[in-house]
Amino acid sequence: MNLQDDQTSADLFQVATFYSFTAWTEVTIACLLHDLLSLGDEHQLMGTVLLAEEGVNGTICGSVDGVSALLERLESDLIEGLFELKISWTPEQAFRRFKVRRKAEIVTMGLAGLNPSKTVGTYVDAHEWNDLIDDPDTLLIDTRNDYEVAIGEFKGAINPQTKCFRDFPAWVEQQLRSMVKAQTPARIAMYCTGGIRCEKATSYLIEKGFTNVHHLRGGILRYFEEVSQTESRWQGECFVFDQRVALNHQLSPGVHCLCHACGMPLTPEDQTMNSYLPGVQCRHCVDQFSDTDRIRFAERQRQMEHSSRK
Repeated sequence: MNLQDDQTSADLFQVATFYSFTAWTEVTIACLLHDLLSLGDEHQLMGTVLLAEEGVNGTICGSVDGVSALLERLESDLIEGLFELKISWTPEQAFRRFKVRRKAEIVTMGLAGLNPSKTVGTYVDAHEWNDLIDDPDTLLIDTRNDYEVAIGEFKGAINPQTKCFRDFPAWVEQQLRSMVKAQTPARIAMYCTGGIRCEKATSYLIEKGFTNVHHLRGGILRYFEEVSQTESRWQGECFVFDQRVALNHQLSPGVHCLCHACGMPLTPEDQTMNSYLPGVQCRHCVDQFSDTDRIRFAERQRQMEHSSRK
């Protein structure tokens, strides 16, 4: 969301999405776990921060001062220039709680030995992205999950139809390798929401012998920020993993909502179907849960609606 003339940062929550592939020791991680939790509590921040030996990945939401305090603490242990940060704004808190977690990976591919801080594809800035993907010799790949692709994508992108990022390596070996052999593209270009998945994906492809691999620096969110909608090659909205569900090209919450039963994003049309019961079921999960589950979901939905009216 870009600030309008009648809005100030005091009227809105700031959302910071960030990551960095930076090698950390266990001592550093332990200190960060303590310090970030303390800062989150002190400034009433919400969101999630993941820490691992390979770096940090997170999205947080709160006051400008609170977000700045946490980012400054992180940056004190990061190598300058390796911190990918995007800022947006929202009129409501984007998360329900604050979590800082120690993980094996900051974005889970499930493979040991990958090191994007040492082996990575060619970064492509947002203002250069259109020229790259307009070239018919570029093979464009979306590294996000299938349900994310369903609500928005770059025109002409290949959808690997993965359910999670762990599925990406198998898709590469089962389909992409033969695709590249048959089509012989001049280059591969990949993208994701904020840049972290496509960056790690380039590291994997290079390790597996692929060449001329590129990725969108800062992901779709950076593209929305720097490329005007009139020049954009993006179609639809961009799914985000928080209460906003999806963002439009102005980085404002879009028209999609979330099914709180199965977690799938829903279009306005989905919400008009007879199968849709808010918080209980949608077209994606109408046959997935038992009557006992639905009773439990309905009670949860009632409590959420009651809480929101307070």
